[in-house]
Amino acid sequence: MNPDPSTGEIPAVDFDCGPSLGSTPGASLAWATWGLFVGLGILLVGVGLFATVVGVRGQLNGFADWVIGLIGAAYYGGFLAGSQLTLSALGRVGHIRVYAALASMLATTMITVGLTDAPAAWLLMRFVSGMCIAGLYVVAESWLNQLASNENRGRLMAVYMVVTSGAFGVGQVLVGPVDPRTVTAFAVAAMLTSLAVVPVALSEDAVPPPIEASLKLPLRELARQVPTGVGACLLVGVAHGALVAMGVVYATRVGLSPSEAGRFIAATAVGGVLSQYPISSASDEIDRRFVGVVAACAAIGASVLLLVGGASGWTGLIAMAALGGASFPLYSIASAYTNDWVEPEHVSGAASQLVLLYGAGALIGPPLVSAATSVIGNNGYPWAMIGVHAVIVMFLVYRLFAWRAPISRGPWSEASLAARAFFIPANVVWMGRRISRRRTRRGPPG
Repeated sequence: MNPDPSTGEIPAVDFDCGPSLGSTPGASLAWATWGLFVGLGILLVGVGLFATVVGVRGQLNGFADWVIGLIGAAYYGGFLAGSQLTLSALGRVGHIRVYAALASMLATTMITVGLTDAPAAWLLMRFVSGMCIAGLYVVAESWLNQLASNENRGRLMAVYMVVTSGAFGVGQVLVGPVDPRTVTAFAVAAMLTSLAVVPVALSEDAVPPPIEASLKLPLRELARQVPTGVGACLLVGVAHGALVAMGVVYATRVGLSPSEAGRFIAATAVGGVLSQYPISSASDEIDRRFVGVVAACAAIGASVLLLVGGASGWTGLIAMAALGGASFPLYSIASAYTNDWVEPEHVSGAASQLVLLYGAGALIGPPLVSAATSVIGNNGYPWAMIGVHAVIVMFLVYRLFAWRAPISRGPWSEASLAARAFFIPANVVWMGRRISRRRTRRGPPG
């Protein structure tokens, strides 16, 4: 199937793939996914605690900035391997077994990091942990996207992101009562990760995709089919890699205590939980690219507030909550947009490539912030957030004009409350594009 020359995207086609839970009532979809969501919630509490403890402990150990940046990059480097290895394992043993194996490996890496202060060991274990977490994301996203339809994919991915980002934030807050200078913090994270297997493995209602050989979707082919999704996912990875991996480092460098640093970075998860569903839900009714532009612009505004107001006090917490609330939905928007255009048999392959792209982008994020900090000082963190979200805005605006599809998918009377927030500006942009296109066809006046 070839892309439309005027759009650059592959047109969506309905495939007869048997019954799909994506078209069944919401209650059926909820029962089919509750075990996965509960398991992911417990898992991400452990992962959030582990990630924050690693950042704080690295500072307490006196690691150099470049070492901390390299350790953060190693985590995302694991994404590059994990996203590809998981795809082949899914085709052999299925989603639930792969999930259990990866969670077990992840718990082991957490304990190992807690038992040593050697930077080389941290580097290796962070790589392995990134590989495991990437694989777990591939399992979850391929599972969910095979259950979803284009009409509810944004909402389902929003629930997924609310669960994961909310649980991650809870884990970050735990760094206060759990002393990061002891092995106890790492042991608690490992215990939670191990418990995350129970609801997924024992749920009678879980409906994972059938065990069958996953069709690989080469990255070049995915980029040919959905250039917008590929580019957006890569850039969002850069933004989130910098935001998450270096946020706690920035907070520690500007003088916040470990508990204050935990609350500071957890504020991003709080903002993400509050905004994820309405923003992603709106993208089911308003062009996902336009919703992404608005969200990225809001992230720039939040970064400016952080730059001007500083990290301490309520100003810092509000700025980080707004930054997370605007930035975190960008991944679910990019993922949903991509899966709108891929064929059903390529959903697992697309999930693998999206995690790969996200990891590749996130691999760039921490060194980018470290470089900015070396040149600008502590303000390098908010400046990096401004810069990378500005690039996302420019890319999505370019794609909006490259493919001039209607931005709203229905009349005002049928739009949800979340979609109505975007409805009027979306239609103003669409009318402006139509006028611009007519003038281009007619040629310049005179």
